[in-house]
Amino acid sequence: MTPLHDAQSTRDTRELPIDKVGVRGLRFPIQVRDRAHVVQNTIATVGLFVDLPMEFKGTHMSRFIEVLHSHGGMIHVENIPDLLARMQERLKANTSHLEMEFPYFITKKAPATGREGLMDYTVRFEANATGSDIDFVMTVRVAVTTLCPCSKAISQYGAHNQRGEVTVAIRSSETVWIEDLIALIEQSASSELYSLLKRPDEKAVTERAYENPVFVEDLVRNVVLRLKAHEHVTWYKVEAENFESIHNHNAYASIEKG
Repeated sequence: MTPLHDAQSTRDTRELPIDKVGVRGLRFPIQVRDRAHVVQNTIATVGLFVDLPMEFKGTHMSRFIEVLHSHGGMIHVENIPDLLARMQERLKANTSHLEMEFPYFITKKAPATGREGLMDYTVRFEANATGSDIDFVMTVRVAVTTLCPCSKAISQYGAHNQRGEVTVAIRSSETVWIEDLIALIEQSASSELYSLLKRPDEKAVTERAYENPVFVEDLVRNVVLRLKAHEHVTWYKVEAENFESIHNHNAYASIEKG
């Protein structure tokens, strides 16, 4: 059989190397190990990339999928270096990059009745490798309740409150479990959220939020103070956005450790 022409391997004369080339938006079933060392099955949206020297016309897109499949689907912080190394080897690259976003579920008990319900969170892994040197960032996105301190101070019949969203990205010297980072964020808000609430639970959540009013500025500061106290966190970026219930716009704040 006559070999098929391989256009990707032909030479390119424009003398422009490419920093990142690969596949993005690939949905793939993965298994994530949680703090209790129990495997959670979920579906990730994945991006895989490598650098491309200026002399090559294109990369081999199918090889990214082969690397991902050969890895077996078990993804955790500890085995990401192996996946990045396999990409470099398979695609003959100097650098490799991974981005992976997936829903993560935690069983939570309602505050008064103890009824259990699943809460979903969004988690993102980003890893960049140059040779064996790896930079890893974990991001979690957590929905919370915030209650306005100003509204509480000036109103006789309550205070406006709303759902907010906190996004925290960290680098760390050792593994920080997803559950621990989520808990740190939820403790910084007026109240955490629950998927299942009976009337006694709703009362408890409402009263807790009223007793813990926070501006969006308070929220990011509260999170940062907890991150600074964490022995393994070396860098962070914290963003908070409140979906204001009495305005047609949102309130936003962010802090990043330089």
